[in-house]
Amino acid sequence: MKFNVILLLLISTFLVNCTSKNVKSDLVFRYNEHKNIGSLDPVFSKDIADIWATNQLFNGLVQMDDQMNVIPSISKSWTVSKDGITYTFKLRNDVSFHKHKIFGKDSTRNVVASDFEYSFSRLLDKKLASPGSWVLQKVDAFKSLNDSIFEIKLKQPFPAFLGLLTMKYCSVVPKEIVEFYGNDFRSNPIGTGPFKFKRWEENLKLVFRKNPDYFEKDENGKQLPYLEAVSITFLPDKQSEFLQFAQGNIDFVSGLDASYKDEILTASGTLRDVYENEVNLIRGPYLNTEYLAFYMDSEIPEMKSELIRKAVNYGFDRDKMMIYLRNGVGIPANGGFIPKGLPGHNESIGFDYEPQKAKELVNRFKRETGIQNPSITITTTSNYLSFCEFIQREIQKTGLMVNVDVIPAATLKDAKANGKLDMFRASWVADYPDAENYLSLYHSQNFAPNGPNYTHFSNEQYDEWYKQAFEITDISERAILYSKMDSLVMEKAPIVVMFYDEVLRFTRKNVSGLGINPINLLDLKKVRKK
Repeated sequence: MKFNVILLLLISTFLVNCTSKNVKSDLVFRYNEHKNIGSLDPVFSKDIADIWATNQLFNGLVQMDDQMNVIPSISKSWTVSKDGITYTFKLRNDVSFHKHKIFGKDSTRNVVASDFEYSFSRLLDKKLASPGSWVLQKVDAFKSLNDSIFEIKLKQPFPAFLGLLTMKYCSVVPKEIVEFYGNDFRSNPIGTGPFKFKRWEENLKLVFRKNPDYFEKDENGKQLPYLEAVSITFLPDKQSEFLQFAQGNIDFVSGLDASYKDEILTASGTLRDVYENEVNLIRGPYLNTEYLAFYMDSEIPEMKSELIRKAVNYGFDRDKMMIYLRNGVGIPANGGFIPKGLPGHNESIGFDYEPQKAKELVNRFKRETGIQNPSITITTTSNYLSFCEFIQREIQKTGLMVNVDVIPAATLKDAKANGKLDMFRASWVADYPDAENYLSLYHSQNFAPNGPNYTHFSNEQYDEWYKQAFEITDISERAILYSKMDSLVMEKAPIVVMFYDEVLRFTRKNVSGLGINPINLLDLKKVRKK
């Protein structure tokens, strides 16, 4: 196994340094994707690895800036009808697909509205079975009115819809190329993005080259992108990836892995002195809430008891947990389920560390039920065992016995969806930047396995507010209602919110313009290398 890792390191180093004889290394952005890439077809861009890659190759009607504002992309403007049902997009006339011989004489052609009609129909094609078809579930109809006007009608008002359209699932693809390649479009992608596909040696190397005909320009009128190429390797573990970064063989590492967190960061979350002159650290809020969930339909008395659920919430120090286990990276969750950075987040509705109150709640449960040795079992994966063991040690001081069960990620995913776990560790990363995405987890019509309500939380008042939110187009009004909904969830305590994650990016000092955003989208069109 060690030999295989060393061999992969040698191969990847060779490939990184040999992207192209015609491209200067200081114009090539190099990173590793340890989770591999399944497809370069945007309709299958479910995982972050695929999304990062397809984001360099494809565009949609709209896109997200680093402040989570929806801004133009291939559509230069749009209007929304007063009833919030009809969206009308006016397209740019200077966007062309990457060159390919199938296009004929000019080896390319401009994007027109019928391309979006085809791309959206393809996304909904049941034979294709895209994991992103749900993005259009609130859409009633869509059509091209002419080459430059594309219209979408919703079944009901949905203020977060523009955010959904920024997802890579909604990228435009050319019909003639897709039909030519069929299933092989996954490895022969043709889009409109700042980079174009060059070469893919699966499990070893993926190369994109600059699109010289890209339509976007910077604020000074200079054409994007600045880089000449993107080179992606596939070392299978984070430790090997970090080694390559430390040696200067790749330019960028995302996230903080246990294998190197103490090597590069101090306990307070700052760069260690040895890296200060070579590495940039970029950090910011990440729309990811890490939590423990109780299954509300459980027959176990401890799970049914609001006293026990609140005791767990009060019974451990989130600040201490972040310092000891995350080197200060992450925001202790003393608010609700909606993470910091989204309208509707409220820091005052959660739980503080109150061990005495936790003990009182456990003792009250013992008196009221006659159960003198109450216990709970937290099911988790090995990656989060340290967090669950920290909570276990703290909560047992209250008189509540805590067991920790470690199972494979795939097993946990299936079991939580089918109501087979009484309590489990989970996380929710935003698909789109609206708190409705988080609050949908507590709507009674979204019970798993047919929806994301894994706790089976149900409350009539909550459901009524959830419906009302779709009728409110004013962002500030909607945020007030979102906060009320989140507060109600926290009052009933079907979950234990542990922390809101942070995006953490390490780059070499010669890299600039990478930026950071709360959905951790990798955007390379404005990146420079010295």
